[in-house]
Amino acid sequence: MDNDNLSAVGRDILLSGRTRLCLALPYLSGPLCALVPQSGDGVTTGAATDGENLYYNAAYLASGFLRSERFASRLTLHTVLHCMFRHLAKRRGRDAVLWDLACDAAVESVIDALPYACLAEKAVPAKGLFLSECRREMKVLSAEGIYRILLRERPPAYRIASLQRLFAMDDHGLWDLEEKRDRERSERQDRAWQDAASRARTALDSLVAEQGSGGEGMTEQLSVAARDDVDYRKFLRRFAAPREVLRADGDAFDYIYYTYGLTRYGNMPLIEPPETREEKRIEDFVIAIDTSMSTSGLLVREFLASTYAILRNTDSFTRKLNIHILQCDDQLRSDRKITSLEELRRYMEDLTLSGGSATDFRPVFEHVDRLVKEGSFANLRGLLYFTDGMGIYPTKRPDYEVAFILLEEPPLSVKMPSWAIRIMPDLPWRRPRESFDEFWQEEILQELPEL
Repeated sequence: MDNDNLSAVGRDILLSGRTRLCLALPYLSGPLCALVPQSGDGVTTGAATDGENLYYNAAYLASGFLRSERFASRLTLHTVLHCMFRHLAKRRGRDAVLWDLACDAAVESVIDALPYACLAEKAVPAKGLFLSECRREMKVLSAEGIYRILLRERPPAYRIASLQRLFAMDDHGLWDLEEKRDRERSERQDRAWQDAASRARTALDSLVAEQGSGGEGMTEQLSVAARDDVDYRKFLRRFAAPREVLRADGDAFDYIYYTYGLTRYGNMPLIEPPETREEKRIEDFVIAIDTSMSTSGLLVREFLASTYAILRNTDSFTRKLNIHILQCDDQLRSDRKITSLEELRRYMEDLTLSGGSATDFRPVFEHVDRLVKEGSFANLRGLLYFTDGMGIYPTKRPDYEVAFILLEEPPLSVKMPSWAIRIMPDLPWRRPRESFDEFWQEEILQELPEL
């Protein structure tokens, strides 16, 4: 069979599987038809996607179809769910091998739970065992949660390979190309899939309510996929307090009296513009760093550098700061007072972490409460805690806002207090770098072109 005929056969197999899916899952008809089938010579497995096209390997599809008529349906749904769960866009800053495995496991857990003949396959005990172990730590088997488990356990190569054989179906090689494309185009595509996930979730909610089964796992994961990422820059401005700054206040200036004086008396206005105005500025806040075994010096320095760039590149900060940077594992290790952005820059460049024991958040809050009573802060608005989220929390809510800047979503067994603000920002420090100098050159200097 020549290449053209083989490609046509592969396309027919793919479209046949998609038709069966549309009949079984009508609420996914739009996303299933969003990917345009294209013959791809470089695809190593049945199919691959860049978020816009569905590239297929015709010979692989034909071989899989001979083994099972359900192969094409599972493969198509597997690939489309990657897009709907926004796995392509969320790959940035993560270990590619572990993230790909986590995404495949999360998608397969959803497909296995769907009660449709076109997706049914013989149960694989090893597959179910791994998913059961993951469910002990999380309510929703999301890619983020599974990735966190893999990252913590760092399984050996043979274990990763065996799990890949269980869960992998499509080729993720084009995901790297998606990361390197024009950023605006990638963001537009991600928003389109986010909207598709939201619409599918709305339709699926009604179906699950009527039937009572057969879609709960997909509903939960679609809810995670449709959730917006926190804008760390905007959140940081919540710590701003009203301050009087030396700047003309145009809103409080009456131009009528000003122009009347110029008209009546020549060059003598009756009033002058106010020389000061009230603005919200960041002055007093606390940065706490978890120095247990879960954090590294490079990650902390990159987090501080991103915070520095945000403050330095906006009008939200005062020239004189009052920032306390605390280091703590199971006890308070250090308290460094920062009074200017230049001090913050020197601190992060010469950072040395102290600690390495278990995590206990309570000493930080006890110390900050003591500083407040001693009058060390004029108007403390909040505390940023850079951590993995796993530790002992205080039971009493403090008088200021507290945001936990999380490296990853903590396991289900960790009960964070209701007053804690959980943030997993999509910032440059979440992307791997070889050194702080590389991070500073590639990311921070772009934010600070004047330096």
